[in-house]
Amino acid sequence: MRRAAGVPVRVASKSVRVPEVIERALAHPGFAGVMAYSVREATWLARRGVTDVLLGYPSVDTGAVDQLAADPVARERVTLMVDDTAQADLAAHAARSHGAELAVCLDVDASLRLRLGPFTAHLGVRRSPVHSAADAHRLAAAVARRPGLRVRGVMFYEAQVAGLPDSSPAVRMVKRLSIADLAQRRVAVVDAVEDAVGHPLELVNSGGSGSVQTSAGAAAVTEVTAGSGLFVPTLFDDYRSFSPRPAAFFGLDVVRVPRPGMATAYGGGYIASGPPTTSRQPRPVWPVGATLTPREGAGEVQTPLRLHGADVRIGDRVWFRHAKAGEVMERFTEVHLVRGAQRVATVPTYRGEGLAFG
Repeated sequence: MRRAAGVPVRVASKSVRVPEVIERALAHPGFAGVMAYSVREATWLARRGVTDVLLGYPSVDTGAVDQLAADPVARERVTLMVDDTAQADLAAHAARSHGAELAVCLDVDASLRLRLGPFTAHLGVRRSPVHSAADAHRLAAAVARRPGLRVRGVMFYEAQVAGLPDSSPAVRMVKRLSIADLAQRRVAVVDAVEDAVGHPLELVNSGGSGSVQTSAGAAAVTEVTAGSGLFVPTLFDDYRSFSPRPAAFFGLDVVRVPRPGMATAYGGGYIASGPPTTSRQPRPVWPVGATLTPREGAGEVQTPLRLHGADVRIGDRVWFRHAKAGEVMERFTEVHLVRGAQRVATVPTYRGEGLAFG
């Protein structure tokens, strides 16, 4: 909340996946709305009582979009995401089928493009094809012409700022250049979209947990998104712009002691999405100094550990942090909410609710 400096923060459900935690965040006056990752999830959240749900990704799930359009409560509370007229056509068809209007948001590519003579460097993720103000104007005008659709806003996710640790001077330079580029391009895009649709935009969403402070302070931004920052996975450990406190852990039981100085825990193969590197593996945090073995890493049903002096016996518990935030919640049906030494509540995850949104 301090980093957002009064700008509303939208909770990214993908990085949480625990309904109770999402609702506790929304109860705080600094949070407003949810960014969902699935149309079916968005409809479920709307029916559960969340009044403002923004899809973070386009969808071609025709059944889910039709279900959304048929539900008066959900279609009032949910905003779909598009970056192509093909996605808009799908939404418009569902809206016409039910005599409804659906709100949509345009996903604008927030990556940094640098020109070096005849060469162009793309720094960031590969998401939307909409990059320039002219691109955004064309798409907004095309969407606005489709009966049943209303352009509500635009979204920018500067992954190369929000999702990269400050691990080197080169990365920090890319972040500075990206922030400067977006400061101008974001305003131009908003102006272009408003000109195309003929009305002011309700929302201009930007950022992620790693860029809250820079995104919130940028011109035209009405809200920022954060989700991973509630749990603080290991990928946040090398950020310099803020010092987050880890808040999510999972424990594995020791089932073998192959030899002195080693232990084997049950389960643990909760590998995070992304490039298959060691940074995507869970990290043991207790006993202090314990490490995964380079040959086996985190295993499907067992995880061997080097203990480096710690005394661990069969039946003891080893504690880990995950590399990414919400993904690990797909492995468990419930989580314990703990304050100090007290367990406040035990609540279900999405999986514990019997939900599978992808």
